[in-house]
Amino acid sequence: MIKVANPEGRVLSGWVLAALVALAVLAGWTQVSCGLRTGDTAGDEARDAGGVDVIGQRRVNEPVNKPMNKPMTSAVKTAQLRNVYRVGSKVLSGAGPGDSAGFDELRAMGIKTILSVDGATPDVEAAAARGMRYVHIPITYAEVTRAQELEIARAIRDLPGPIYLHCHHGKHRGPAAAASAAVLLGEMTGEQGVAFMKMAGTAANYVGLYACVAAAVPATASEIDSAPGDFPQTRRAAGIIAAMVSVNDVYERLEQIRSAGWKVPKDHPDLVPAAEAGQLADHLRLSGEDAKTRLWGVRFEEMLRKAIGEATALEAGLLAGKSTDGLEGLWKPVVASCQECHEAYRGR
Repeated sequence: MIKVANPEGRVLSGWVLAALVALAVLAGWTQVSCGLRTGDTAGDEARDAGGVDVIGQRRVNEPVNKPMNKPMTSAVKTAQLRNVYRVGSKVLSGAGPGDSAGFDELRAMGIKTILSVDGATPDVEAAAARGMRYVHIPITYAEVTRAQELEIARAIRDLPGPIYLHCHHGKHRGPAAAASAAVLLGEMTGEQGVAFMKMAGTAANYVGLYACVAAAVPATASEIDSAPGDFPQTRRAAGIIAAMVSVNDVYERLEQIRSAGWKVPKDHPDLVPAAEAGQLADHLRLSGEDAKTRLWGVRFEEMLRKAIGEATALEAGLLAGKSTDGLEGLWKPVVASCQECHEAYRGR
């Protein structure tokens, strides 16, 4: 029996994960806008209509490829990049390149196109300096929408490969996007896509991502052609996505400050500890102003107020020059609040 560990380290068996996905399906697809589902008349009609346009010798209403009996999925050993897996014939999925060493390794691997589904703005210049181009199609932890599935599939089909598709950690959104695109392109089935996500370490509580891949079906050439073909190198995040990207950035800088004994890090003299804690509180406030989060109810509001208060307390402690032990005591509730909120809302 396949077992999957969630972010807290608890192990969930494969049948539990399957049950969660099934419950998501039965709960109503209106909550998730990924792909065509069984019973979608638009999809059925598109496949029954009979092709008129022809691309080469293939009718536009026929799937691009027939799913492979055994999809090409395997772990790839790397020196700098994390969580790298081969997905199909053209794509590698993994974590963001991070620094220059990561981009250097991508160039050494022969990567021609980098496709980011993360909310953070890609380092377009670092890629271009090494002869690679970026494409930015950010997705959430809740789903891969049908429009995003098609756009990602078209980018993979049309742009030079090999293609490196990444999110932040390379475990959740990236594998889901890579798997759904592989299904649309006929390189694997939805079931095989779910199996790949488990292999890549996608957490079991991201039920929406699993459900989208499980429900994905091969796309026709005309469907893929209908997706935008401009492939922007950057997209500006908005709302809760932008706020969470900023929260993550500040959180990582605070970790650097903490590693330096709650002082200015020698390798980052530009960081001001108290100002970073203040920015964390500000970005948390902004996350509560998004129209989507306002629908999450009283519990989210209470958790958000608590997190803002703890970040503000850390800022005050830094301004007051509290001891390292005192600041550690203020930092732990900040970390706990982030983990609690992520567990409850990250997949929405």
